[in-house]
Amino acid sequence: MPWTHLEEKLNEMPKLTSSSNCCIYRASKRLRQQNEKAYTPQIVSISPLHHGEPHLEFLEEEKRRYLQEFLQRTRLSVEELYNLIRTKEDTLRSCYAEKIKFDSNAFVEIILVDVVFIVELFLRYSLSYLRMREDRIFGQPYLIQDIWYDMRLHENQIPFFILEEIFNLEKVQAAVPDGPRFIELTKSKTMKRKVVTASAPSVTQLLNAGAKFKLSDSNDSFHINFEKGTLEIPPLKLQLETESLFRNLIAFEQRHYSETYINDYAYIVHRLADTPKDIELLVEKHIVENWLPDKEEASTVLHNLSSGTTLNPDSFYFSILCEDMENYRGKSYNTWRAILTQNYFCTPWTTLSVVAAVFVILLTVIQAVFSVLQVTNQQNTCS
Repeated sequence: MPWTHLEEKLNEMPKLTSSSNCCIYRASKRLRQQNEKAYTPQIVSISPLHHGEPHLEFLEEEKRRYLQEFLQRTRLSVEELYNLIRTKEDTLRSCYAEKIKFDSNAFVEIILVDVVFIVELFLRYSLSYLRMREDRIFGQPYLIQDIWYDMRLHENQIPFFILEEIFNLEKVQAAVPDGPRFIELTKSKTMKRKVVTASAPSVTQLLNAGAKFKLSDSNDSFHINFEKGTLEIPPLKLQLETESLFRNLIAFEQRHYSETYINDYAYIVHRLADTPKDIELLVEKHIVENWLPDKEEASTVLHNLSSGTTLNPDSFYFSILCEDMENYRGKSYNTWRAILTQNYFCTPWTTLSVVAAVFVILLTVIQAVFSVLQVTNQQNTCS
């Protein structure tokens, strides 16, 4: 019969589960069209929604290594964890708004590996003594920053209850004596342990506050110094190769070194040279040597460099510099002095005009005072 095929489809439809569990959704197509990267993990997949995508294979081996070391430390077995998650499979699936394409075995394995990876990652972040010497994630300082970014994405989530359930297992707790609760581990990650100043004024804003600018004679390109209202900056040449050079240096630094000098330098230079007007000022002061077609393109290059940086709040190299510049700009005295200097004492002629005007005002005041005194004396004499 022609309708039997439809009947088979209706009979094969899965039963609806409680919608109250559903909490993980994909962003709508309308939103994704605006900015696809804002919703898509770039380096690690967490949960089934993006599992198996080719560009996310990079960390799959490392996730399994974390699982192996977690099992060794806790003396748990794959079988124990697999069976535990298997009993929660229906509830876990119901947390996702769309039907998961993986069969039961694959789904449970994905959840198992990802749950343990997250638990182990938070443990190693908060309890550094748990990190292995060969740890490839914490051994590459900016890799962990990229992972944190991906873990914030809504499509890249694991239901929280299964994370707590695994973490609260007796064998896990025994392996971390006096360890915090899992929710406390997540708070230690999301709350900055050390507050630093990473906001910096542009050179135009500093100029408006009365700052001066000087080309530094230091051979150290990172030796940017602000002292007594003067900003000293080593020379910077902007040319066609600049963006490619810095991007590759930053990429190497983020994966190989714990220091972040180049990354932080790119950030602070962009903050200082935020607009074409800033570039123009730095060129006038012979600090920037611009070999690009115009100041607008130079500003774009510096902006592009900054878009690839990620600041570590515990080790930002230019934190004190930023704080000093912001404190200077925040003092109203400096701003008012700059206004007077720039508007009334910028040339010898304007200075002379201001002095003459003040002299005339003083003479007028003195004349008025003498007139009052004269009238007062006359009145006293008459009385």
